[in-house]
Amino acid sequence: MMGKLLTSDFLKIKRKGLWFLTALGPIGVVALQMVNYGVRKDYLLEQSEDDWGYYLLNIHSFTPLAIVLGIAILTSFMASIENETNAWKQLIALPVSKFTVYLSKFSVLAILLLLSSALLTILTLAYGVFLDLGDSIPYSEIMKYGFYPYFAALPILALQLWVASVFHNQGIPITIGIFGVMFTYSAYVLPDWMIWKWPSLMNEWDEPLMNVMLGIGIGVLLYIVGMLDFARRDVK
Repeated sequence: MMGKLLTSDFLKIKRKGLWFLTALGPIGVVALQMVNYGVRKDYLLEQSEDDWGYYLLNIHSFTPLAIVLGIAILTSFMASIENETNAWKQLIALPVSKFTVYLSKFSVLAILLLLSSALLTILTLAYGVFLDLGDSIPYSEIMKYGFYPYFAALPILALQLWVASVFHNQGIPITIGIFGVMFTYSAYVLPDWMIWKWPSLMNEWDEPLMNVMLGIGIGVLLYIVGMLDFARRDVK
């Protein structure tokens, strides 16, 4: 049944623009660096002793904002599809638990964001090679900056899906998402416990893997809380 729900959810988003939004984030992040390096490549290369490292830092400066904004939009769109067609009641009427319905929504969103991170990684590598930043390509660092923010942002995904699923008015999750983007933009002044700081990979220990571990752990916790709350509510 889970497989059928996933197939159904992917079919629902086929013509709703979610795939376009999934690709738009990483394309936009790399496109900004295309403009940046296209206009002042010589200046930027003069600023660094490690051209690849400096380039990746420039990419990463926009990645957290893109992923937090993307989460807010994708989760709201996913819930809106169900609200517009009154599909929540139809889903619950099927011989399937609310837990499975919720898991399917979360899985679809998590897969879309994972694909977005993979695309970001590929585009980052491709443009870095195009810029001829050096023969010693830091593949592990490229992977880190491509996927670490995704895992660190899982609590935000769980929170946004929870809010989007239980509130019919999608203005509420969008508002929370906007505040989330503002928090992420100011990540350098946020305390380490705030989930919107984690995609920036900054913490007082200067250990990005800590944010990944926290993201996975708290993400699972928030997912369970949201799923339990969704399951006990009457679907409207």
